[in-house]
Amino acid sequence: MKKTVISIVGALAVFTSGAGSVFADQPQLTASVNEVVGTPYKWGGTTTDGFDCSGFILHIFKTFDVKLPRTSKTQANAGEYVDKDKLRPGDLVFFNTDGKGISHAGIYVGNGKFAHSSSSKGVRISALSESYYEKRYVTARRVVSEEVYDSMTTEKH
Repeated sequence: MKKTVISIVGALAVFTSGAGSVFADQPQLTASVNEVVGTPYKWGGTTTDGFDCSGFILHIFKTFDVKLPRTSKTQANAGEYVDKDKLRPGDLVFFNTDGKGISHAGIYVGNGKFAHSSSSKGVRISALSESYYEKRYVTARRVVSEEVYDSMTTEKH
């Protein structure tokens, strides 16, 4: 067991050492999300001290100078509707988790996954195909221009 732990720690040290950011050569959206993965959930939170789902979205989109409404319900009316099978990174995805309409939101990051602030686990990446989210998926919205989309998907160096 000790050898395994030492090997893992050693591998992490080698992997994370070197010049530059661990976020180098990643699309800017991915890098922005990765910087806050693990941030705890905080109802009404909009800072790195803690986010609720819509506060997390506001934080990420502020990086790209995109202004959005404050709540997931109002964010679900922003931009243009997009079919689930036409999602691209940066699109917002919405869920009905309380049985009363839109109550949760996240940012599609590609490959069937979305980033969000979960009330139980904080900021994380989940799959749209997870049964919990698949059953509760409601809609998606495209809220960024082509120019902003291009900046989100270019590599951060």
